[in-house]
Amino acid sequence: MVFSSLLFLFLFLPAVLLLYYCSPGKIRNLVLLLTSLVFYAWGEPVYIVIMLISTLTDYGFGRLLERSSLGPTQRKAVVAASIAVNLALLSYFKYADFLIGNLNEWLGTDIPLTELALPIGISFYTFQSMSYIVDIYRGTAKAQRNWIDFATFVALFPQLVAGPIVHYKSVAEQLRSRKVDVALFAEGVRRFVTGLAKKVLLANNIGLLWHTISAADAGTLPVAMAWLGIIAFAFQIYFDFSGYSDMAIGLGLMFGFRFNENFNKPYAAQSITDFWRRWHMSLSTWFRDYVYIPLGGNRFGLRKQLRNILIVWTLTGIWHGASWNFLLWGLYFGVILIFEKWFGLSLLGRSPRWVRHLYASVLILVGWVLFAFEELPKAGQYLLAMFGLTGQPLWSDETMYFAYTNSLLLVVLAIASLPYGRLRQQLAGGLGGVGSVLNLAWCGALFLLSAAYLVDATFNPFLYFRF
Repeated sequence: MVFSSLLFLFLFLPAVLLLYYCSPGKIRNLVLLLTSLVFYAWGEPVYIVIMLISTLTDYGFGRLLERSSLGPTQRKAVVAASIAVNLALLSYFKYADFLIGNLNEWLGTDIPLTELALPIGISFYTFQSMSYIVDIYRGTAKAQRNWIDFATFVALFPQLVAGPIVHYKSVAEQLRSRKVDVALFAEGVRRFVTGLAKKVLLANNIGLLWHTISAADAGTLPVAMAWLGIIAFAFQIYFDFSGYSDMAIGLGLMFGFRFNENFNKPYAAQSITDFWRRWHMSLSTWFRDYVYIPLGGNRFGLRKQLRNILIVWTLTGIWHGASWNFLLWGLYFGVILIFEKWFGLSLLGRSPRWVRHLYASVLILVGWVLFAFEELPKAGQYLLAMFGLTGQPLWSDETMYFAYTNSLLLVVLAIASLPYGRLRQQLAGGLGGVGSVLNLAWCGALFLLSAAYLVDATFNPFLYFRF
């Protein structure tokens, strides 16, 4: 079950909201926990055990860390044990077959694969649990004494599937007490519907174009067709993932939680450094706070800083998937960020704005090729096609047909990618009560269009399920 399904929209969510608001305040976390477990178990009931193991382990480690009798060495051992358990679970389910497959290829062995499905959300809730333990160790958070409240934090269905990654310290007070008024609930609905429309009406439709182009032999693609395809993928993954983040944030508001933003118009970036301050911000923040800074950050000279950047981006790539292309994707951005840190940003600062934007856009699109194709030879062939190195023409009649039939959609996607939020707020404020009515009508129209699309939809993928 996913947010962009009719089952969720018309059965699960209304039932949860009704049950939640009909329940006394003292048991609302229990209601959220139980309904979140139902949501998680809908497709993979057996994997509830994995989540509960992670939850119970870190709950116990958190309580243990607050014992005054523990010395510094013992406290470090508790943190190490928690991290080891979480990484062991994540590694076994996400990386075991990748490691076994490569060992079989390199050593000529025949070790059987586990062939286990990846538990949904495991990359997100293990990171949340680890940050909880580290924050207690650092003294920036207190251990949760109520197991139900802690389990609710780990299993909370609005952000379980695709984030944003929530730090415990940012919601600790909200787990204890939260209030929802009409304005907050309405903003949650607006945000949810906006995310739903981004996913269903924009990401799914442009995804069809990428699906068609990526299925072709890359060596036969005209240059313009290759660029059109990867631009389509760039829009698809952005509106898919940011749409789910918007839905998660909106759902959180409906239940009184305020989650941090996860995207800030990343395709308006003027550099790769700027891009990663805008894209999947909760993941970037997590690696900064729990990997980069503990490694020393930029405190011990340029050489160690560059080393730390490479380590972080190697891990960032691997986090996205157990495949060589993700590792290469992470290293690709790590090298670019090192270049920018060294002297690239100062060079870009002297360039016109359009040059900076073009620079960032081209490098982002090249990166998406590495991300999109798990088969590295196909990624390489696609990159050759993009830069006219396969002997194919600049464009073809088919290219013009695809560009023409998707032109309106591409214009809408481009406009929706631009930072216009302040303009929208100013317009709404200037219209007063009329603006509120128009907002309500707009949300209603988006919801009806999205629901109508889902009734007949046969193409409704979610790219981040595999992470």
